[in-house]
Amino acid sequence: MLQGDERLDYLLAEDLRIIQSPSVFSFSLDAVLLSRFVQVPIQKGQLVDLCSGNGVIPLLLSTRTKGTIIGIEIQERLFDMAVRSIEYNKLSHQLQMIHGDIKEIPKQIGYAKYDVVTCNPPYFPTTSQEEINRNEHLAIARHEIMCTLEDVIRVSSQLLKQGGKAAFVHRPGRLMDILTLMRSYRLEPKRIQFVYPKSGKEANTLLIEGIKDGSPDLKILPPFIVYDEHNEYTQEAKQLLYGDKA
Repeated sequence: MLQGDERLDYLLAEDLRIIQSPSVFSFSLDAVLLSRFVQVPIQKGQLVDLCSGNGVIPLLLSTRTKGTIIGIEIQERLFDMAVRSIEYNKLSHQLQMIHGDIKEIPKQIGYAKYDVVTCNPPYFPTTSQEEINRNEHLAIARHEIMCTLEDVIRVSSQLLKQGGKAAFVHRPGRLMDILTLMRSYRLEPKRIQFVYPKSGKEANTLLIEGIKDGSPDLKILPPFIVYDEHNEYTQEAKQLLYGDKA
Protein backbone atom coordinates (compact mmCIF):
# COMPACT_ATOMS: atom_id res chain seq x y z
CA MET A 1 0.00 0.00 0.00
CA LEU A 2 2.85 2.42 0.80
CA GLN A 3 5.10 3.63 -2.02
CA GLY A 4 8.65 5.03 -2.01
CA ASP A 5 9.36 7.13 1.09
CA GLU A 6 5.73 7.14 2.26
CA ARG A 7 4.83 6.38 5.85
CA LEU A 8 1.58 5.73 7.71
CA ASP A 9 1.11 8.34 10.45
CA TYR A 10 -1.49 8.63 13.18
CA LEU A 11 -3.93 11.51 13.24
CA LEU A 12 -3.40 11.57 16.97
CA ALA A 13 -6.68 12.91 18.36
CA GLU A 14 -8.60 10.59 16.04
CA ASP A 15 -8.32 6.87 15.58
CA LEU A 16 -7.25 7.41 11.99
CA ARG A 17 -4.10 6.89 9.97
CA ILE A 18 -2.83 8.96 7.05
CA ILE A 19 -0.29 8.27 4.31
CA GLN A 20 2.41 10.95 4.17
CA SER A 21 5.69 11.54 2.39
CA PRO A 22 8.32 14.03 3.55
CA SER A 23 9.44 14.68 -0.03
CA VAL A 24 5.94 15.33 -1.35
CA PHE A 25 3.65 16.54 1.42
CA SER A 26 3.04 16.28 5.14
CA PHE A 27 0.15 18.10 6.73
CA SER A 28 0.77 20.88 9.23
CA LEU A 29 -0.97 22.23 12.32
CA ASP A 30 -2.86 24.63 10.01
CA ALA A 31 -4.97 21.78 8.61
CA VAL A 32 -5.84 20.52 12.09
CA LEU A 33 -6.74 24.05 13.23
CA LEU A 34 -9.04 24.59 10.24
CA SER A 35 -10.77 21.22 10.63
CA ARG A 36 -11.59 22.12 14.25
CA PHE A 37 -12.48 25.79 13.63
CA VAL A 38 -15.06 25.39 10.87
CA GLN A 39 -18.68 24.90 11.90
CA VAL A 40 -20.12 21.77 10.28
CA PRO A 41 -23.53 20.11 10.23
CA ILE A 42 -23.39 17.07 12.50
CA GLN A 43 -25.93 14.68 11.01
CA LYS A 44 -26.04 15.41 7.30
CA GLY A 45 -24.88 17.84 4.68
CA GLN A 46 -22.51 18.15 1.74
CA LEU A 47 -18.98 19.45 2.30
CA VAL A 48 -16.13 20.24 -0.09
CA ASP A 49 -12.45 20.66 0.77
CA LEU A 50 -10.40 22.50 -1.86
CA CYS A 51 -6.62 22.00 -2.24
CA SER A 52 -6.92 18.81 -0.17
CA GLY A 53 -3.32 17.62 -0.40
CA ASN A 54 -3.16 14.13 1.07
CA GLY A 55 -6.74 14.35 2.35
CA VAL A 56 -6.03 15.38 5.93
CA ILE A 57 -8.94 17.84 6.27
CA PRO A 58 -11.60 15.48 4.84
CA LEU A 59 -10.31 12.75 7.16
CA LEU A 60 -10.44 15.04 10.20
CA LEU A 61 -13.87 16.41 9.26
CA SER A 62 -15.23 12.85 9.02
CA THR A 63 -14.96 12.65 12.82
CA ARG A 64 -17.20 15.73 13.26
CA THR A 65 -19.96 15.20 10.70
CA LYS A 66 -21.90 12.37 9.12
CA GLY A 67 -22.24 14.47 5.95
CA THR A 68 -20.54 13.55 2.69
CA ILE A 69 -17.16 15.16 2.02
CA ILE A 70 -15.51 15.72 -1.36
CA GLY A 71 -11.81 16.57 -1.47
CA ILE A 72 -10.27 18.25 -4.53
CA GLU A 73 -6.56 17.91 -5.31
CA ILE A 74 -4.72 18.82 -8.52
CA GLN A 75 -1.48 16.88 -7.87
CA GLU A 76 -1.91 13.26 -8.89
CA ARG A 77 0.59 11.90 -6.36
CA LEU A 78 -1.17 13.62 -3.44
CA PHE A 79 -4.60 12.66 -4.76
CA ASP A 80 -3.48 9.03 -4.90
CA MET A 81 -2.17 9.17 -1.31
CA ALA A 82 -5.50 10.64 -0.16
CA VAL A 83 -7.50 7.91 -1.92
CA ARG A 84 -5.42 5.18 -0.28
CA SER A 85 -5.76 6.82 3.16
CA ILE A 86 -9.54 6.97 2.77
CA GLU A 87 -9.61 3.30 1.78
CA TYR A 88 -7.30 2.33 4.67
CA ASN A 89 -9.62 4.06 7.17
CA LYS A 90 -12.70 2.44 5.54
CA LEU A 91 -14.29 5.82 4.86
CA SER A 92 -15.07 5.44 1.15
CA HIS A 93 -18.81 5.55 1.94
CA GLN A 94 -18.44 9.13 3.24
CA LEU A 95 -15.32 10.61 1.63
CA GLN A 96 -14.57 11.03 -2.06
CA MET A 97 -11.50 12.51 -3.74
CA ILE A 98 -11.53 14.21 -7.13
CA HIS A 99 -8.32 14.74 -9.08
CA GLY A 100 -8.77 18.09 -10.73
CA ASP A 101 -8.31 21.85 -10.90
CA ILE A 102 -10.47 23.73 -8.38
CA LYS A 103 -11.25 26.35 -11.04
CA GLU A 104 -13.14 23.68 -13.04
CA ILE A 105 -14.81 21.99 -10.08
CA PRO A 106 -18.13 23.91 -9.89
CA LYS A 107 -18.89 22.85 -13.48
CA GLN A 108 -18.05 19.28 -12.52
CA ILE A 109 -19.84 18.83 -9.17
CA GLY A 110 -22.49 21.57 -9.28
CA TYR A 111 -23.10 25.19 -8.33
CA ALA A 112 -24.81 26.48 -5.16
CA LYS A 113 -25.49 23.07 -3.58
CA TYR A 114 -22.94 22.65 -0.78
CA ASP A 115 -23.27 23.44 2.93
CA VAL A 116 -19.59 23.92 3.79
CA VAL A 117 -16.41 24.61 1.82
CA THR A 118 -12.98 24.52 3.50
CA CYS A 119 -9.57 25.35 2.09
CA ASN A 120 -5.99 25.46 3.33
CA PRO A 121 -4.68 27.18 0.19
CA PRO A 122 -1.16 27.94 -1.00
CA TYR A 123 -0.06 30.96 1.05
CA PHE A 124 2.65 32.61 -0.99
CA PRO A 125 2.68 34.49 -4.30
CA THR A 126 4.14 32.58 -7.24
CA THR A 127 7.70 31.46 -6.64
CA SER A 128 10.71 31.38 -8.95
CA GLN A 129 11.04 28.69 -11.60
CA GLU A 130 14.20 27.52 -9.86
CA GLU A 131 12.32 26.80 -6.64
CA ILE A 132 9.50 25.07 -8.52
CA ASN A 133 12.05 22.84 -10.23
CA ARG A 134 13.66 21.95 -6.91
CA ASN A 135 10.50 20.37 -5.52
CA GLU A 136 7.44 20.81 -7.66
CA HIS A 137 5.10 19.08 -5.18
CA LEU A 138 6.02 21.35 -2.27
CA ALA A 139 6.11 24.47 -4.46
CA ILE A 140 2.56 23.87 -5.71
CA ALA A 141 1.31 23.20 -2.18
CA ARG A 142 2.86 26.40 -0.82
CA HIS A 143 2.76 28.91 -3.67
CA GLU A 144 -0.03 30.33 -5.85
CA ILE A 145 1.07 28.39 -8.92
CA MET A 146 -2.08 26.41 -9.74
CA CYS A 147 -4.57 28.69 -8.00
CA THR A 148 -4.68 32.14 -6.41
CA LEU A 149 -6.43 33.33 -3.26
CA GLU A 150 -9.08 34.90 -5.50
CA ASP A 151 -9.64 31.55 -7.28
CA VAL A 152 -10.17 29.84 -3.91
CA ILE A 153 -12.69 32.41 -2.66
CA ARG A 154 -14.55 32.68 -5.97
CA VAL A 155 -14.89 28.90 -6.30
CA SER A 156 -15.97 28.55 -2.66
CA SER A 157 -18.78 31.05 -3.28
CA GLN A 158 -19.81 29.29 -6.49
CA LEU A 159 -20.09 25.94 -4.69
CA LEU A 160 -21.98 27.17 -1.62
CA LYS A 161 -25.73 27.36 -1.32
CA GLN A 162 -27.16 30.54 0.23
CA GLY A 163 -26.36 30.47 3.95
CA GLY A 164 -23.55 27.95 3.41
CA LYS A 165 -20.23 28.44 5.21
CA ALA A 166 -16.72 28.88 3.83
CA ALA A 167 -13.69 28.57 6.13
CA PHE A 168 -10.06 29.27 5.31
CA VAL A 169 -6.69 29.19 7.08
CA HIS A 170 -4.09 31.68 5.89
CA ARG A 171 -1.43 34.16 6.98
CA PRO A 172 -2.43 37.34 8.86
CA GLY A 173 -0.59 39.46 6.30
CA ARG A 174 -3.29 38.58 3.75
CA LEU A 175 -6.20 39.55 6.01
CA MET A 176 -7.26 42.61 4.03
CA ASP A 177 -7.05 40.70 0.75
CA ILE A 178 -9.16 37.90 2.25
CA LEU A 179 -11.82 40.25 3.65
CA THR A 180 -12.03 42.26 0.42
CA LEU A 181 -12.29 39.17 -1.78
CA MET A 182 -14.80 37.43 0.50
CA ARG A 183 -17.13 40.43 0.39
CA SER A 184 -16.75 40.84 -3.37
CA TYR A 185 -17.81 37.18 -3.82
CA ARG A 186 -20.78 37.38 -1.39
CA LEU A 187 -19.07 35.58 1.50
CA GLU A 188 -19.72 37.74 4.56
CA PRO A 189 -16.92 37.29 7.14
CA LYS A 190 -18.46 36.15 10.45
CA ARG A 191 -15.72 34.61 12.63
CA ILE A 192 -11.97 35.24 12.85
CA GLN A 193 -9.42 33.62 15.15
CA PHE A 194 -5.74 34.49 15.26
CA VAL A 195 -3.19 31.78 16.13
CA TYR A 196 -0.02 32.75 17.99
CA PRO A 197 3.11 30.58 18.26
CA LYS A 198 3.60 31.87 21.85
CA SER A 199 2.11 34.46 24.14
CA GLY A 200 3.66 37.85 23.41
CA LYS A 201 4.55 36.93 19.81
CA GLU A 202 2.85 38.15 16.64
CA ALA A 203 0.07 35.99 15.20
CA ASN A 204 1.35 33.76 12.39
CA THR A 205 -1.90 32.08 11.33
CA LEU A 206 -5.42 33.29 10.67
CA LEU A 207 -8.66 31.28 10.66
CA ILE A 208 -11.70 32.87 9.06
CA GLU A 209 -15.23 31.73 8.33
CA GLY A 210 -17.89 33.47 6.24
CA ILE A 211 -21.51 32.86 5.29
CA LYS A 212 -22.75 33.19 1.73
CA ASP A 213 -25.05 36.22 1.60
CA GLY A 214 -24.83 36.55 5.39
CA SER A 215 -25.56 39.78 7.25
CA PRO A 216 -22.58 41.84 8.49
CA ASP A 217 -21.55 40.87 12.04
CA LEU A 218 -17.93 39.84 12.57
CA LYS A 219 -16.83 38.09 15.76
CA ILE A 220 -13.16 38.00 16.79
CA LEU A 221 -12.65 34.80 18.80
CA PRO A 222 -10.18 34.45 21.70
CA PRO A 223 -6.57 33.87 20.57
CA PHE A 224 -5.24 30.35 20.12
CA ILE A 225 -1.72 29.98 21.52
CA VAL A 226 0.32 26.96 20.41
CA TYR A 227 3.33 26.86 22.81
CA ASP A 228 3.73 27.87 26.44
CA GLU A 229 6.77 29.56 28.02
CA HIS A 230 8.52 26.16 28.31
CA ASN A 231 8.18 25.57 24.53
CA GLU A 232 5.65 22.81 25.16
CA TYR A 233 2.17 22.64 23.68
CA THR A 234 -0.44 24.60 25.60
CA GLN A 235 -3.37 22.63 27.02
CA GLU A 236 -5.52 23.93 24.17
CA ALA A 237 -3.02 22.75 21.54
CA LYS A 238 -2.62 19.36 23.23
CA GLN A 239 -6.37 18.90 23.20
CA LEU A 240 -6.50 19.80 19.53
CA LEU A 241 -3.69 17.41 18.54
CA TYR A 242 -4.16 14.53 20.97
CA GLY A 243 -7.78 14.81 22.12
CA ASP A 244 -8.53 12.70 25.19
CA LYS A 245 -5.00 11.24 24.93
CA ALA A 246 -3.56 14.64 25.95
